[in-house]
Amino acid sequence: MATQSIQNTNVTTTRRPLNLPRQVGKWGAFAILLIFAVIWLLPIAWVLDTSFKPEGETTILPLTWLSSAFNIQAYISVLSSSDLPRWYFNSVFTSVIISAAVVLLASMASFSISRIPFKGRSVVFWLILCGLMIPGQVLLVPLFSLMQSFQMIDTYWGIILPQIFSPFAVFIFKQFFDGIPHEYEEAARMDGASPWRIYWQIWMPLARPAIATIAISTFVAAWNNFIWPFLVVTGTDMMTVPVGLATVQTSYGIRYAQIMASAILGGLPAVIVFVIFQRQIVAGLAGGLKD
Repeated sequence: MATQSIQNTNVTTTRRPLNLPRQVGKWGAFAILLIFAVIWLLPIAWVLDTSFKPEGETTILPLTWLSSAFNIQAYISVLSSSDLPRWYFNSVFTSVIISAAVVLLASMASFSISRIPFKGRSVVFWLILCGLMIPGQVLLVPLFSLMQSFQMIDTYWGIILPQIFSPFAVFIFKQFFDGIPHEYEEAARMDGASPWRIYWQIWMPLARPAIATIAISTFVAAWNNFIWPFLVVTGTDMMTVPVGLATVQTSYGIRYAQIMASAILGGLPAVIVFVIFQRQIVAGLAGGLKD
């Protein structure tokens, strides 16, 4: 009996008291985030629902959420009345090239600033970061004049070149490279490795999370970019998906189902890429932003 009472006492004393304020705060934060998620998803759900409605139901008041009949005519009309496959190719081609160029140029610049000692490298880094404070709209006219002088209007080069410089990518790679131990570099130098070999065979494999983050975020940004392709492209064959769908939408009038269907088709690839690689994006940002 004495032994049993001692065991019961030990069990009683080892139980942790319930931290009620912490639990309330946790569930309160979850409820707030859930509310914001619903607010953010509500317009997307409305766009998706409207795209599957017959055109006649999109203007009937009062507006209803669910259609009386599931209808994909809006998607058929958008696909049949536009050069959407060609626009998809243009967007994929330019976005992939821009992503690869940003990763290569930003990683090379960051490696030189982080690992190659030279006078004024901190000044160079801060000058690059100053580019984050310059609105992109300010550069539209100078970039357009530059592309026009190079005769790159309505070409792939005209779309790609102004988008391959990213101060944000340089910052992420610089922070990631600063966190890599110097022992790797010293061991490689003792084996006679050149700076280029150290960069390509050691630093780049170690920076895979940062590479994934920059490549995916750049791809999504290039895919969704509307202003610059709209300015530099004049022919229908060179249009990207956002520009092409915008030109198609101008002819729809009040055909809201087709407008919503084109918006879904235009943003779907970027959403798929982000959903598939969201873990890599979070891991790369965590590695690049840590002290």
